[in-house]
Order: sequence, then structure tokens, then C-alpha cells
Amino acid sequence: MDGVHDLGGMHGFGPVRPEADEPTFHADWERRALALTLATGALGRWNIDQMRHVRESLPPAVYLTSSYYRIWTLGLERAVAALGLLERDDLEARSAEQLRKGFSTPGGYERPTSRPPAFAAGQQVRARNIHPRGHTRLPRYARGHVGTVVAVHGAHVFPDRHAAPLGRPADEAPEWLYTVDFPARELWGEEADPTVTVSVDAWEPYLEVPA
Repeated sequence: MDGVHDLGGMHGFGPVRPEADEPTFHADWERRALALTLATGALGRWNIDQMRHVRESLPPAVYLTSSYYRIWTLGLERAVAALGLLERDDLEARSAEQLRKGFSTPGGYERPTSRPPAFAAGQQVRARNIHPRGHTRLPRYARGHVGTVVAVHGAHVFPDRHAAPLGRPADEAPEWLYTVDFPARELWGEEADPTVTVSVDAWEPYLEVPA
């Protein structure tokens, strides 16, 4: 989905100004926002890609004027409302049971596959110029540009399929995952810093052999 969350390389937003010695949280409510997101996520009613898509689907004016954890809070409110969790009589019991299960079960998104990878380290690839209507992890600024595969990470759950609409089963069929290095000048032209390289973790459906 081409949304306002994908700001890399877009004009009009000014320079990135890192905050010196930035704290993990700027206010106590941000701690609670993180805790609530983790706790409700352990209910097992959505996965990480579904929640990312919910946040990315906020109205542009809301997204661009909200802080990081306000976006998290608004996304959580949307998910809870969409699934009717506050209407459930057994929410308290379910929460306790699922929290114990969620925090005691090891995570991980790598999956076995019998299909060999299509690309190898050192190979040039082009990021496909796609504009999916749903969730995607391929940055808009990389689409259509050529880079070099520097690592093959195995097969992992593919976010674009994993981010099924809330309340529907998620597809965990894996795709091969690569790290692809793009020279800054390939992405942003001759005025970009020639010493800068941008690394993008890209699933196989995002990539093709350059013409």
C-alpha cells in the first residue's frame, strides 16, 4: 500500500534531526501504550503484519501529526473496535490464558521450504515497481531500482500475505528473504552521497532479474 508511512526519499518533510541521548519513552503514557500493545497482541487475534497494516491505514492527516506511540495507540483502538473485543464477556479470562501462552511461546517467522532461492549473494536484482493495495514491506523509494544481493536469510513468512484483514486466517506460506544493497545514487540520483549505501531486506516476490 502506498501510504504516508513510507516517507523514505519523499520531498517536503525536511531533514532528519536525531535527538541526542533520546530516551526510550518521552512520557509515562508511552510505556503504557507499548505494554497494552504487547498484552493485547498476546491474545492471538492478529499478527505483527496485520497490526502494521492497521497503523499504516490511519488517515494521512492523523498519521503525519501523531507521535510514534500515538500511532500505536490509535492502531490498537481500531483493532480492538474492529474485532469487538470490548464486547466479549470472557475477555478477562481469555486475556489471562492467552498472555501466559503468548509470552511463553518462542517467536520466529522462518519457515522450511523445498524450493531453492532464486537469487544468490553477489547477484544484481531489481526491486519490482509494484503498488499493492494491501500491506507491503518494500519501500517505495527502492522500487524500480537495481541493487546487489549481499545476504540470503532463508525462507520467512511473507508480510504481504500475512497481513490478512482482521478476523481472517493469515497465510504463513514462506518466501525467500534477502538483504539487497542499493547505492544512494541509484536511488536518488547523482546529487546523492556516493559513499552511502542503503540496505533493504526484501522478500523474493519483490525482486526480479534486471533487463
